[in-house]
Amino acid sequence: MRLFFDARYIRPDFHDGISRYSTELGTALANLTTVTFIISDKRQLAKLPEGCRYVKIHEPTNVMEPFTALVLNQYKPDVVFSPMQTMGATGRKFKLILTTHDLIYYRHRTPPRMLNPLIRAGWVMYHLTYAPERQALNGADIVATVSQTTQRQIEQVNLTKRPIIVVPNAPQKLDRYIEKVQIDKKPRNLIYMGSFMPYKNVETLIKGMKYLPEHTLHLLSKVKPARKAELEKLMPKGAKVVFHNGVTDEEYAKLLADRGVLVTASFDEGYGLPLAEALTLGVPVVVSDIDVFHEVANGGGLYFDPYSPKEFAERIQELDDTKTRERLSTRGKAHIDTYSWHDSARQLLNAINLLVADTIDNHGAKEEVSR
Repeated sequence: MRLFFDARYIRPDFHDGISRYSTELGTALANLTTVTFIISDKRQLAKLPEGCRYVKIHEPTNVMEPFTALVLNQYKPDVVFSPMQTMGATGRKFKLILTTHDLIYYRHRTPPRMLNPLIRAGWVMYHLTYAPERQALNGADIVATVSQTTQRQIEQVNLTKRPIIVVPNAPQKLDRYIEKVQIDKKPRNLIYMGSFMPYKNVETLIKGMKYLPEHTLHLLSKVKPARKAELEKLMPKGAKVVFHNGVTDEEYAKLLADRGVLVTASFDEGYGLPLAEALTLGVPVVVSDIDVFHEVANGGGLYFDPYSPKEFAERIQELDDTKTRERLSTRGKAHIDTYSWHDSARQLLNAINLLVADTIDNHGAKEEVSR
């Protein structure tokens, strides 16, 4: 079987969610079977298995993207897996699995700021109705997603008639960077890892610092100067807020381990990888009360109304209680340890094998795919 994995979403600098998903899942899959990676930048190879097979084509934002299947046909793949849904399928001569991580941008239409103006405009148009994505996903043989929550949302809006499989995110092993996680002391460092898009609602975290004078809010990701200035205007007098503007995995791990709490007030997510990364260390999480965070954090989290800075602060203050911290740490770690990249890769490979064996009916057979 000639299996191709689309690795063009891997960022050569700092991972975002799609980049880490591509890297970890692709590497785990390559440990199970022979994989040829599709790249658009040779720097992406540094985050893939050493000596891996690869082909180099255009970037996913290139005008050629709708014709990607025609480009790939020359390499004669049997199956192509893409961690996104935008790969053009017209004229393909191979089996195809496309991924949709969430339906966030149908509810929050502001596109990522790093995209150029033309692509941003196209992004908004794409998400005005479900029709473009429905057409894209129906061009595949299988649709993958990262959580049961997103799977339910896809089914609720009839986004595809193809079988849907869940290939979950999983936490990276941050414990290799640290010796000990300090949960025996009252937490004082609040760690936010994520973008500064409006739906991420960092505003509530910053406003909540009014009630938490003994705590420091660490905002880890890169932030544009204009966006930073917007958020700084919201900072309560005397609040301790640190903009790190990007950190390494080691710095991230050490901040979590140092009397840390993972926090987010996001209105919407497809999974919530930072939660998983904190939970695997035994670090408690305080997060917005949305369905997917209950799926990921389970018994390891405290939840608050994302519109209430005061309620956010109240949940943080509950962690001053030693028994509460210990309970959350134990339950959260036990739950998140049920996720692994190996298991996710195995689930994907099982679906691929069924697909190659022609046992998946493109018009149904969801039950067989999910087994």
